[in-house]
Amino acid sequence: MLTHATRIRLQDILERIRSDAAVSLEERIYVQKFADRNHMVAGWLHQARREQQAACGDGLERLMAQLDLGPVDPQPPFRPDSEDPGDLGDWFGRAPDWLRRS
Repeated sequence: MLTHATRIRLQDILERIRSDAAVSLEERIYVQKFADRNHMVAGWLHQARREQQAACGDGLERLMAQLDLGPVDPQPPFRPDSEDPGDLGDWFGRAPDWLRRS
């Protein structure tokens, strides 16, 4: 159970994450500690990261965030070498997990 003061502090940090404002490492660790133990806080954190992606991303990233698809944590975009595409299997071998086939 969260105390009123803890909930207010968590929601303040989550609002800054949502709006892409500065959040210290200590604050991120604090939120993650509660998210690991409380499914409600984990849902708040997930939603804040999705809203951050939707606000900061381009059209495709915004759509994927609104549909709650793809990874929540930002990662660099997949850019295959344009000079030597090589074998199609090699190209997909360097692709992100969501693009590769098993």
